[in-house]
Amino acid sequence: MSKIKTAEGESFSQEKIKEDIKSIFEIGSFDDIKVETESFEGGLKVLFYVVEKPTIIEVILEGNKEVEASDIKEILKISPGTFLNHSLVVENAENIRFYYEEHGYYHATVIPIIKDISKEAVSLTYRIEEGDKVTIREVKIEGNKVISEGKIKGAIKTKSYWIFSWLDSSGTYKRDVMREDVERIRSLYYNNGYIQALVGEPRITLSEDRKDIDILIVVSEGNQFKIREISVRGNKLLSNSEIMDAMTTKQGEVFSREKLRKDIANLTDLYSDKGHALANISPVITPETETNTIQITIDINEGAIVKVGRINISGNEKTRDHVIRREVRLDEGDTFSTRLLRRSYERINNLNFFENVEISPEPRVGEDAVDIHIKVKERATGSFSVGGGYSSADKLLGMAEFVQGNLFGKGQSLRIKGEYSSKRMNYLLSIREPYLMGKPVSGSITLYRLQREYDNYKREATGGNLTLGKSFTEYISSSITYGYEIVDISEIEEGSSALITEQEGRRTTSSIELGLVRDSRNSFLDPVRGSRNSIFGLYAGGPLGGDNSFFKTTMDSSWFFPLFWDTTFMVRGRLGYANGLEGNALPLYERFYVGGINSVRGFKYGNAGPKDTNTGDNIGGNKQLIFNVEYIFPLIKEMRLKGVIFYDMGKAFNDDESIKLSDLRTSAGGGLRWISPIGPFRIEWGYNLKPEPGEKKSMWEFTIGAFF
Repeated sequence: MSKIKTAEGESFSQEKIKEDIKSIFEIGSFDDIKVETESFEGGLKVLFYVVEKPTIIEVILEGNKEVEASDIKEILKISPGTFLNHSLVVENAENIRFYYEEHGYYHATVIPIIKDISKEAVSLTYRIEEGDKVTIREVKIEGNKVISEGKIKGAIKTKSYWIFSWLDSSGTYKRDVMREDVERIRSLYYNNGYIQALVGEPRITLSEDRKDIDILIVVSEGNQFKIREISVRGNKLLSNSEIMDAMTTKQGEVFSREKLRKDIANLTDLYSDKGHALANISPVITPETETNTIQITIDINEGAIVKVGRINISGNEKTRDHVIRREVRLDEGDTFSTRLLRRSYERINNLNFFENVEISPEPRVGEDAVDIHIKVKERATGSFSVGGGYSSADKLLGMAEFVQGNLFGKGQSLRIKGEYSSKRMNYLLSIREPYLMGKPVSGSITLYRLQREYDNYKREATGGNLTLGKSFTEYISSSITYGYEIVDISEIEEGSSALITEQEGRRTTSSIELGLVRDSRNSFLDPVRGSRNSIFGLYAGGPLGGDNSFFKTTMDSSWFFPLFWDTTFMVRGRLGYANGLEGNALPLYERFYVGGINSVRGFKYGNAGPKDTNTGDNIGGNKQLIFNVEYIFPLIKEMRLKGVIFYDMGKAFNDDESIKLSDLRTSAGGGLRWISPIGPFRIEWGYNLKPEPGEKKSMWEFTIGAFF
């Protein structure tokens, strides 16, 4: 009745009856609709007769052996209890066939069978013939002259089957992916100036045994076009020179569609940062085939200054709204800025509370305002793990840890950890509040107790620290930490270095550490651009009390640069200097030990530093200099698995040595990095380029923790 517009008391209308029939059919529940009229109290009675479609009481799958029924039912848009819809039945049969095709069953057929149970009920059966699995034997390119076949194949996702296809799902023909690959090839030519390039539909050839397919893609390249002239029109806010300076597309260069797209995006951001969020910038491209040149006109409609309307947050079932809102760099009523919106995304994502973060601006109709919608998908931020392992250093190791990174949904973090082995014991309790009293001031408390047996002595430490941090700008923050520690050095092996024996006994350290950090990385977990630069200075003893008196300064600078094919170049440098004060020696455990997965790979911990000339013990240095260079590249994007190639230089220098670049130890190697469900995982192999007597030439190391 809600669909019928014909109403009592109104004049009868055949047109309105036709509309009513159409509206009722759109419900999708009826096979037939008939309308009759009869006289009634001086007027007409209108009767709608409907014939309901039968109800599907069961959906049956037959013939599926290689694919689980549960996987197929997940893609079905039809289920028991729904009305029979023939077009939907056929659509679901196609969905099943496409699913098989994507998993390599190119010959799969799916036939829907409808069986009447009664006048009101039917059963639906999908009869499946899977056929043999088909793999791609060869992808061949024809007609290419200026762009090599290897480069074209590198640009597409469809690949020949190989031994590791089970890892990256390659070697299987997928219709949708192949359609996208045609566009990728076309884009490759367009980005190299070949705007007349044509890419034909892929030709599929089946092998005689029907188990392999060959794919042929024919291209026609045409001529290469260069840019003759670039002009701008419609701009008032920005001058022509400002716009040209913001563009990488230049006159006289080979035309690239991708480069021009990025330039338009950059110009749009430039206008957005000045409040013109609805500026419309479109390039008009005019090719001249006689000279193989292109005239580009940048057409600009600047629009009005746009304000931020409402900021809406959804998807956060646990996390409080204010925890997300305080990371947003825009407030309601502010002038809209794409740059600040992008930074808001980075800050929310860096909380590591969410699997997915989506921020979408929505212009208000008829207003110079934009509403911002923030949609998040929460992930588990708490974990309890119990485990064990074995290493040459610690022998058997047991571990238990509880971590909650988003305590009570307020953004606070809590960590409780315990480790125990024959060589090591470690207990830690830490809690952190990122916004004390709602202000951009963080506070944390850490308490710990550790015990470690080294090759020739034993160290026991009990202590804690209290830290306050303050953000001054978007990227710059500082911290101050007070720490107190009680350390006992004992069980020193006879004949050990004098540096070790002189520090036997119980000592206390009372210290203050100041830190200044500038961090512009786009992601803390897996950065691809930006940098992190820090300097920390620690002072112990003097008016602070304690037995130890020393100072320690460290500087650290990491830079990340995005390159082609989603690869990243990273360079990092670290410099450290420490010394005792008031006639006190620098504590053994405050010296710099270089070597290992977090400093110079290919060396054992402390091996890239000074040793006692008599005993050969690693005694650490009071100075360190370390350089790391990495090239990071994706392996399987869906798994967030990456490879890395690195070159390391570094060394710790003794008190009587000066830092010399020529003395730095060097190594090179590679490894894998995986953002796994349990945390970032690294496994890396380092090769010592100039091993000294008694040193290993190479080392494998792995860790679960933050990347550097």
